[in-house]
Amino acid sequence: MIAVTSRSLCGEPFLTRVARLAEARPEMIILREKDLTEGEYLALAAGCKRICDPLGVPLVVNHFVWVAGMLGIRRIHLPMPDLREEDVSGFDLVGASVHSVEEAREAVSLGADYLIAGHVFGTACKPTEPRGLGFLRDVCSAVDVPVYAIGGVGPDNYRSVLEAGAHGAAVMSSAMTCDDPEALVDAMPSRKGRYPPSR
Repeated sequence: MIAVTSRSLCGEPFLTRVARLAEARPEMIILREKDLTEGEYLALAAGCKRICDPLGVPLVVNHFVWVAGMLGIRRIHLPMPDLREEDVSGFDLVGASVHSVEEAREAVSLGADYLIAGHVFGTACKPTEPRGLGFLRDVCSAVDVPVYAIGGVGPDNYRSVLEAGAHGAAVMSSAMTCDDPEALVDAMPSRKGRYPPSR
């Protein structure tokens, strides 16, 4: 399971939640927080890095390529407009958020190592119509990189996501609000082991 952060959903001090998530050992934590300025994001990412590094949990910078460079983080996650513009050749791990088969194929051609596809199920974070399991199945069939489903994915519907071909799930709301992060992570193991492999 990938944990995706959102300060606005967090019911406790943000770094406390990040620490609890890191201790639960998700495959990675994506520091989303796209409303911050670069300077604000840099400070927050530095704090998260100090938490994640000793625990061996990969911290992924979202959007702010410059911040990743400043902190020596070689993992980046980008929306498609950014992926089309940025040079990602210096990163060890590149992720992209996609919303169609065409975007999925394009993202891989531009260097994405994994994809987050969604939103799959209905979720309060996305009031628009969910794309569904058929969409997820089509994306997974179109590319040869791990695909993680996002949007309303939880332990109750997780098996259907795997059956559609996803490697696992990316979770934001539950990751930020659940009482037991370890139980959440344990309930959604990836289909073919953890990704990325331990380096």
